[in-house]
Amino acid sequence: MFLIILTSLRILGKRSITQLSVFELGVIIGLGSAAGDPMFYKDVGLLPGTVVFIMVISLYRFMTFLINRSEKIENLLEGTPVYLLEDGKFLIKNFEKETIARDEFFAMLRQHHITHLGQLKQVILETNGAISLFFFPDKEVRWGLPVLPHLYDKANKQLKKEGQYACTHCGQVDNIISSIKKHTCPECKKDIWVEAINTLRVT
Repeated sequence: MFLIILTSLRILGKRSITQLSVFELGVIIGLGSAAGDPMFYKDVGLLPGTVVFIMVISLYRFMTFLINRSEKIENLLEGTPVYLLEDGKFLIKNFEKETIARDEFFAMLRQHHITHLGQLKQVILETNGAISLFFFPDKEVRWGLPVLPHLYDKANKQLKKEGQYACTHCGQVDNIISSIKKHTCPECKKDIWVEAINTLRVT
């Protein structure tokens, strides 16, 4: 059964598990389920499991054929890329439709040496769950919402001093020049802010 699994995965292709779409991950789970019974139960022979493997792989090949012929079917089975961020600010409607959490998103950015959203021109969530990043040139880096925990955790409704502040909800940056203690974001109408930073990206 183990040899059958290896052979089937070889037939499916060379993409790693982190590159699988939802559709392909479903195929892998189906193959794993089909392999389980012959491996665990003596009264289930190799033939039933092998037949299931052949059927699943055949259906996968057929669906791949349809995907290559129809963009609508491709979007239905594999989804479409989603823009999460543009010009250093969240696209709130798109972000809230996805299951990715804010902390998880920030962690992914930090793994790419991102310290604040002002370094990013666009962020796209791909169909396999990975993110694609497009950066501002160093000369165009803006003030942005920090993604470093020790800075982001200082968010507060009270603005103690004048300066550049980023809305923690949408990433909008405002230059607070008055001594008011509270300020509402002009974009999302939220009122929790954190001091923005404009450092360059270092790799």
